Amino acid sequence: MKKRLWAFVAVIALVIAACGGDGADTTTTAAGGDEPTTTAGGGDEPTTTAGGGGGEGVVVGISWNNYAQPRWAKADGPAIIAAVEAAGGTVIEKDANDSAEQQLADVDALIAEGAQALIILAKDAEAILPAVQRAKDAGIPVIGYDRLIADPDAFYITFNNQGVGTIMAEVITAAVPAGNYAIVKGHSADPNADFLRAGMEESVDGNPDINIVCEDYNDNWDTTNALNMMTACLAANNNEIDAVISENDSMATGVVAALDAVGLAGTVPVTGQDGDLPALNRVALGTQLVSVWKDAFGLGQTAGEVAIQLAQGVALEDVVAPDDLQDHVFPEAGLEATPFDADGVQVWSIILKPTPITRDNLNLVIELGWEPKEAVCDGVPAGEVEACG
Repeated sequence: MKKRLWAFVAVIALVIAACGGDGADTTTTAAGGDEPTTTAGGGDEPTTTAGGGGGEGVVVGISWNNYAQPRWAKADGPAIIAAVEAAGGTVIEKDANDSAEQQLADVDALIAEGAQALIILAKDAEAILPAVQRAKDAGIPVIGYDRLIADPDAFYITFNNQGVGTIMAEVITAAVPAGNYAIVKGHSADPNADFLRAGMEESVDGNPDINIVCEDYNDNWDTTNALNMMTACLAANNNEIDAVISENDSMATGVVAALDAVGLAGTVPVTGQDGDLPALNRVALGTQLVSVWKDAFGLGQTAGEVAIQLAQGVALEDVVAPDDLQDHVFPEAGLEATPFDADGVQVWSIILKPTPITRDNLNLVIELGWEPKEAVCDGVPAGEVEACG
């Protein structure tokens, strides 16, 4: 698979990281007229997306539920922008700041401002449906980005979220095959929280030696809420918790803080996902067992290229993923769009592959340029972790 430079991504990240405010929006174009490069995976050979053009003049709108998760500004946003601009298009963006009501208004505004395709990271999968319908009525194609929108006309681009849950469960049950488990789930209105939980069933619920003593949703996937939930769980169980499945890295930050407060950090294994830098550092330090890495540069590149295709009239079932995606994200079902069953509603989808990151393969995120070695390995004693040697 082809490899690519990251310098352009770093520049764009600085630009879009400033977006914010209720309904704040930006329009992004290629800096200084330089030819953009694709972003998934790192490496040294620049390439362009969408055939290096063909989307001239296309305007792609992005509706973010928030920009609070580190990966949105670090990877997803820059990769979408790079892909759209490489095809000759431009991007306009709005940040709903975790308000479902604001996101409805944001989508309406993107339509009014001339978006020809919409990429929506939905705050609430149900609440967003009226805005999706208004886009459809205006003839504007919609992509449900990393979170399912259960509408047959909304294309779905994500990672294998149930597979992420399965990976978490398999890794942690291999380390702790019996004992008291806590499960910190994500936002209740985000279908991903339940997809992840479903992926855990075989290894966790099917194990008679595992006792789930605490389990609940955490609205907004919030770090502080996760800390409070874990603190309460520890207190209710006399600190007798043997393993914690946290559905993402931001919540794992709160979980590990609660464990640290009672002297259990590094003793009780914790899961997460996203490959956030603090989590990767915790993996290196031994206070987090695994972060399931979803290389969001690959996801953003895919969304940007698909948005161009849809804006040009390509049918949902004829959409294809970029052919230069790297092996660690390459869709297991192949490049062509595949049907996805969303509780009886069939949507067309491209689903990328996640990668578990443990101490044994930390070198992968370093070698592919996701995070620098000095940051991942900060505080790790010499010789303790091979990737940090």
